[in-house]
Amino acid sequence: MNISEIKNLFPALKQKIYDKPLVYLDSAATTLKPISVIEKVRNYYSLENSNVHRGAHYLSQKATDQFEAARENVAQFLNAKSTEEIIFVRGTTEAINLVATSFGESLNEGDEIIISILEHHANIVPWHMLKTKKKVTLRFIHLDDQGNLNLEEYKKLLNPRVKLVSLTACSNTLGLFPDLETYVTLARLNGSKTLVDGAQLVSQKKVNVQKLNCDFFVFSGHKLFAPTGIGVLFGKKEILNEMPPYQGGGAMISDVSEERTLFNQLPFKFEAGTPHIEGVLGLSEAIHFLKNIPFQEIETHEDLLLKLFMSEVKKIPEVIVYGDSLNKGAIVSFNIKGAHHSDVAQILDQQAIAVRAGHHCTQPLMKYLNLQGTVRASFSIYNDEEDVMKLIAGIKKSKELLL
Repeated sequence: MNISEIKNLFPALKQKIYDKPLVYLDSAATTLKPISVIEKVRNYYSLENSNVHRGAHYLSQKATDQFEAARENVAQFLNAKSTEEIIFVRGTTEAINLVATSFGESLNEGDEIIISILEHHANIVPWHMLKTKKKVTLRFIHLDDQGNLNLEEYKKLLNPRVKLVSLTACSNTLGLFPDLETYVTLARLNGSKTLVDGAQLVSQKKVNVQKLNCDFFVFSGHKLFAPTGIGVLFGKKEILNEMPPYQGGGAMISDVSEERTLFNQLPFKFEAGTPHIEGVLGLSEAIHFLKNIPFQEIETHEDLLLKLFMSEVKKIPEVIVYGDSLNKGAIVSFNIKGAHHSDVAQILDQQAIAVRAGHHCTQPLMKYLNLQGTVRASFSIYNDEEDVMKLIAGIKKSKELLL
């Protein structure tokens, strides 16, 4: 990977913050956007603005063709069997809510759902809501002594009442990659459906939903160099066909009379109303952008940055790093002993280093680890070794000022 060339494709990195070059280390919150994605959205609004699946004119047909070509692009990106298995939603959060609401209709009192202590609130709160509505039981997998998901605990939780296992593919706080293939396989042997939250995974590793054999896979475009407000729900066709619609309105119907509504076929059954057209086109363009960079090179590069950070930060005894796992993505959470994470983040910001501080929408994990919050730095394809060393220098300066 030529990092200088890649950096040059992201306009945001050309600006200065407090008269210093921006060091963007908050990609786990949202990735920056390459110029090709920005131009795709601009071009749609400038020259192609029209609704899809409705109009009888040139612009509408052009927008529709691009919209459905984007669906095909996403299906190939995930290695789905069919475009019918690709549902456009607003993001990971809406995708999980759709499954919780629609698939959740088939659940009964006493049924069980398994999630993990690593989950983002988006993969916790919808299940709490379903728990209240349907009186299902929610079970958590915790961590073992090595800081990985406790596989033995998971095996004990599996029983005939478990209808769904819903797990993150990469912790947004610790960067941990659970052994998804093992968890999914055991769930299938138990007769349970599986949902994978791929929000943090899609920009780091190649996804193959057929190989993984999960029933649902969800992600957000803005974690993949695409616009905000667009995401994807992959669902196996036979399961989606059995699920009732999530919302009612235009586009998701085949016929409406005074007496009844007949619903559209997949995937349109779950896409009520005018979609986020420019978001879909931007997502497709982001996938095209990524096709020029082999995922193996992305993994190698980000792992190099992670290892450099870990080797340097261990030289600062006052810093505690959480989730120092062998199977870990380029996401690091840390604290300086005796300093508040928000104060550290503010000092880093003054050095034009963008990180996140807080509980990262993982309050159960924070309580489990007995933490109020952490500083989180996340690396991506547009970061380099100089960015890592600036972060290390910023941590040292924070230590000097706060301790």
